[in-house]
Amino acid sequence: MTKRKTLFWTLSVVLLIISIVSVLNLDIGLRTWRAVQEERFSTLLLRYELAAFNIGRPSSNVPMDTKVSTVDGMTQVYIPKGEFIMGDNGNPNLKEYPEHPIYLDAFWMDKYEVSNAMYEKCVKSGKCFEPVPRLNPFYGKWAYRNLPVVYVNWYAAEMYCAWAGRRLPTEAEWEKAARGTDARYFPWGNSKANPRLANFSETMFLESLPVTRYPLGASPYGVLNMAGNVREWVADWFGNRYYFESPHENPTGPETGTERSLRGGAYDAVLDDISTFRRFKHEPDSAGLSRGFRCAESAD
Repeated sequence: MTKRKTLFWTLSVVLLIISIVSVLNLDIGLRTWRAVQEERFSTLLLRYELAAFNIGRPSSNVPMDTKVSTVDGMTQVYIPKGEFIMGDNGNPNLKEYPEHPIYLDAFWMDKYEVSNAMYEKCVKSGKCFEPVPRLNPFYGKWAYRNLPVVYVNWYAAEMYCAWAGRRLPTEAEWEKAARGTDARYFPWGNSKANPRLANFSETMFLESLPVTRYPLGASPYGVLNMAGNVREWVADWFGNRYYFESPHENPTGPETGTERSLRGGAYDAVLDDISTFRRFKHEPDSAGLSRGFRCAESAD
């Protein structure tokens, strides 16, 4: 084969790969086009988009064990039993106060936030209802299949997890899965967040990204996007002073309430709001553009 033919076939393969990658990641093109239309596109924004893949920089936080759900295809990560530190002692007036030890039985946590494609399976089964289609700009569109499902209220999240044979995680389970046993400030450690680690206000995207992004920002157990991207519903009723009366073992939150807890911050959250211990609350029947969820399962 001549050098010219070799070069031709090499370029053809490269262009084919680029075309496949572009199609599979069509959301990038659409996001870039919107940024151009809104006159906020920059080369920095494109660099942040590429940084979210963490290409060539694998995370050191490898799950100790995983399994895959036969219902929705979700990868589940094993979280071992034991004690961890929950909460924060930074400000006695905040709802995260005080820091306190909690013991949890072993459980499985979804590695990713539930995606549009996964949620659509539940809708097609007749066990879930569509996530506010008149307002949701991402659901039901192939290009956005891997974005986290949003515009789901607490009840919709609970219904999905039940359909998948799982449940919503408790607030304590969520926090342990995010911060591990060394009381870290962020899932990846105590170093400041940056666009290689999480999708938050400084990345400038103004929307969520696919659930598989930011592998370098994985928690100690290998769970992704527990800082930023979308806030996640958890099982508990919200109690502003609950940490003062929380049981030491397997707490499940107040018995009653008017609002449910959420965790994880979102794409529009400032730095402090994507910490592992930051708490949020909302009425359970309220759905929003920055609210999603993931599921958990008790270990045998």
